Amino acid sequence: MGGLLASAGWQSNWASVLGESFMRNAFAAGALVAVAAGLLGYFVVVRQGEFAAHALGHIGFPGATGAVLLGISPLIGLGAFCVVGAVVIGLLGSRANERATATGTVLALATGLGILFASLATRTTSTVTNVLFGNLLAVTTAQILVFAGFTVLLALVLAVVGRPLMLASVAPEVAEAKGVPVRALGIVFLVLMGLLVTMAVQAVGTLLLFALVVTPPATALRLTARPSRVALTSILIGLVAVGAGLTLSAMFNLPPSSFIVGVSFLVWAITLAATRSRFPSVEVAHDHDHHHC
Repeated sequence: MGGLLASAGWQSNWASVLGESFMRNAFAAGALVAVAAGLLGYFVVVRQGEFAAHALGHIGFPGATGAVLLGISPLIGLGAFCVVGAVVIGLLGSRANERATATGTVLALATGLGILFASLATRTTSTVTNVLFGNLLAVTTAQILVFAGFTVLLALVLAVVGRPLMLASVAPEVAEAKGVPVRALGIVFLVLMGLLVTMAVQAVGTLLLFALVVTPPATALRLTARPSRVALTSILIGLVAVGAGLTLSAMFNLPPSSFIVGVSFLVWAITLAATRSRFPSVEVAHDHDHHHC
């Protein structure tokens, strides 16, 4: 058994590794991403913003590679492109089908720019890898402060616009009839998602960000329909995924991203099986509601 564990990369000193400063930074950054994702996740799922979340991660890619070309922090370029991309998508598409078209178009342009910037820069290999797959173990104290600022900003904005945003998300026609600025709220939501994606990319990368941005709130919505409980449950799932993922990465000396994704998926799969056996009509009702929306 010991030989099998050793061949898998098992580290007997993993407990002491967890106490290292880079691991403390990783736990702090991962926890902030989990909290931010939990707060916004309800709206991401209810507004069917999964494609936009995925696209924004890729839209941030040329920002990160371009920042390396300019000699500045990739985080700045990543965040700038995510937020600008979110505003452009929001301005170009007010309806769901228009947003999908705008998102795909902006995504294609951003991907082209990313390839161009990556080919021009000679030092982008590690940046490209980090953006695509994340590198939570390399998060700095300065980045944690930025993440904390993003999370506080996101919480404050949601405290102000949460109720009208909920109405605009669930019943946009009713919201418009009541004078709620649906399009402006849509842009605010996309900008907040741009900030969230900027954080999540640092943790798990653009290719895996669903594990923190979409899967926990989607799992929580299988358990409760109340937005506050969805947020709390989503945060807890995210924290468990980050904590378990980082611990397993220390045990086996492997990148944490895959473990975080694996734990998040496992919780979702177990919840899906449990709720389907207890409430077989949930899926039908969910589809019925989306049909009417």
